[in-house]
Amino acid sequence: MKREEIIKLFAKSIRKILEGAALDYEQVQEIRMRVQNPFLIIYKEKEYFLEESGALTDQKRQAHVVTAEEVAETMEYIAGYSLFAYEDEIRQGYLTVQGGHRVGVAGKIITEGDKVKGVKYISYINVRISHEIKGCASQVLPYLVDGRTIYHTLLISAPRCGKTTMLRDIVRQVSDGFGNFPGNTVGVVDERSEIGGSYMGIPQNDVGIRTDVLDCCPKAEGMMMLVRSMSPAIIAVDELGDYSDIHAIESVIHCGCRLLATVHGNSIDDIKRKPLLQKLMNDHTFERYVLLQNQRKTGQVKAIFDERGTCLFRDRCVVC
Repeated sequence: MKREEIIKLFAKSIRKILEGAALDYEQVQEIRMRVQNPFLIIYKEKEYFLEESGALTDQKRQAHVVTAEEVAETMEYIAGYSLFAYEDEIRQGYLTVQGGHRVGVAGKIITEGDKVKGVKYISYINVRISHEIKGCASQVLPYLVDGRTIYHTLLISAPRCGKTTMLRDIVRQVSDGFGNFPGNTVGVVDERSEIGGSYMGIPQNDVGIRTDVLDCCPKAEGMMMLVRSMSPAIIAVDELGDYSDIHAIESVIHCGCRLLATVHGNSIDDIKRKPLLQKLMNDHTFERYVLLQNQRKTGQVKAIFDERGTCLFRDRCVVC
């Protein structure tokens, strides 16, 4: 099913190439199109070019060269021949399609004052394939459980290390309940449509039976909307970024909600150097820090720390 829903997004000439490729789509991370550049794929954590026949190669001279017409035709398929209907999403640089796959776009930016109004002459497309790995959080959850709910938790990882995949599975499991842990009401602020992968408001990924999702909503505003309207026990957000997020976190915690969040970083020390997070760390806002790596597989847990920096778990293959 995943193969068909992905291939149909592309221009007919690109479909022919993909149909000729012997790919396991559970192992495809990204498919990239850049006008007048080689057709490229991230497969099994490695970068390849695609030949006209669909064969994978590391030689760019043998690769199919993407044309402007192929990019334009692909965008028509992705947007269902109505780019206008997806104007708000495209303004943010991406849109989400059926299956929860995220399509990033770039080109000429149209601005109005200091705000992005739209993207014109789209020349670059990056299809990021949505993958659910159910059960990937099972190793972590015993360290996050606090009675009948969870500790305030921050997942830390570099790009492509699986923090969103891990967050999604934590949300699913605490929403459904597991073992002796009862299901909790979870509110997800899915600003980039990556956690739930919603299509027309319906999550394409399994986020649990007690989960409510605000799709394409700014994190700070969404957190307070959920508190006011949906009575969540737990709120989950991806990629903390600015001061408004931090202020909203403080308000959420004061309202009695538990927090699950992610942030880019390579280590605890890396996070300590981020001005936005220093206060939260100094105040021991987060009670658990889960550090991920991509040494052997996506979502590999490197270490888990408590609010005082005590290492509760570490991978034996690495140093904390």
